[in-house]
Amino acid sequence: MANSRTFSRPLIVLSVIASAAVIVGAGIAVSNVISGGSSTNPLDGSTPYVDPDSSAAKALSSATSAEKAAFTQLASTPAAIWLLPEDHATDEVGDFVASVANAASTVGQTPVFVVYGIPDRDCSNESAGGLSSAEYPAWVSSIAAGLVGHKALVVLEPDSLALSVSCGNTDERTAEINDAVDRLAADGTSIYLDGGHSNWLDPQAQATLLVDAGIAKTRGFASNVSNFNPTSDEKAYDEKVSALAGGAHYIIDTSRNGNGANGEWCNPSGRKTGDTPAAVSDGTALDALLWIKNPGESDGECNGGPGAGDWWPAGALALVQ
Repeated sequence: MANSRTFSRPLIVLSVIASAAVIVGAGIAVSNVISGGSSTNPLDGSTPYVDPDSSAAKALSSATSAEKAAFTQLASTPAAIWLLPEDHATDEVGDFVASVANAASTVGQTPVFVVYGIPDRDCSNESAGGLSSAEYPAWVSSIAAGLVGHKALVVLEPDSLALSVSCGNTDERTAEINDAVDRLAADGTSIYLDGGHSNWLDPQAQATLLVDAGIAKTRGFASNVSNFNPTSDEKAYDEKVSALAGGAHYIIDTSRNGNGANGEWCNPSGRKTGDTPAAVSDGTALDALLWIKNPGESDGECNGGPGAGDWWPAGALALVQ
């Protein structure tokens, strides 16, 4: 899932030049955009939902004695629930979302959903898939219907914006995200767009993508999703992006950044889980540190791991030990 990449310097430079050209040509005053969406931290007075049906929770039933403690730790920590059309089709995803939201409300917690089904998802890389351009809007509308009347955080299509630069489909992507935001926007739903990460695009380039994708209609953006960069690096980067995107708020994925990054993005060795998910109120634009990627789920068939999103016992154990 969401195999965020650390690109080489030449690509980053080209991305910045291309984005700068768009800004100049269109006369966009990025820093003047006012972020909309929720007016308060969506996790104020609440905690993220602990999903009893997470991959880690399911793995406990067959865990060895050496695995049980580690898997229990992962299963008891709040993590996002990923919505893929391959798992939840249009005709049932709304009911699934509503059931999760109801369960979270019963225990006084707030669910975090990741919407991950955009056309040509992951630009044909490890997490390739998604829906056609004709099917995607209806699927998103079904998710929106399930969210009505519920408080929830939605991370919308990780990698979709940052990856669009190298994939060559920026205009298409920003239009798709804009439409999805319009469909998902409802009272109680706090939407966070793809904010890439600190070793990817220049802050100006990332902010431009966010503005074009409709960040003014959302709570903000999510960074470091499925990646490993230290929280301090992400926060410094995100504060720059936020300032260039009208003060948009942001969340950081800390699921696997306890040891920082080593330059690899796909199942790198020696990584550890990071800060426990929780709301943040420190006077900055940071809303929360969250486990968006589920620790223990593979990035793809690399470094001994199974397919993207599949449970990987050895990888899960290594993150905790």
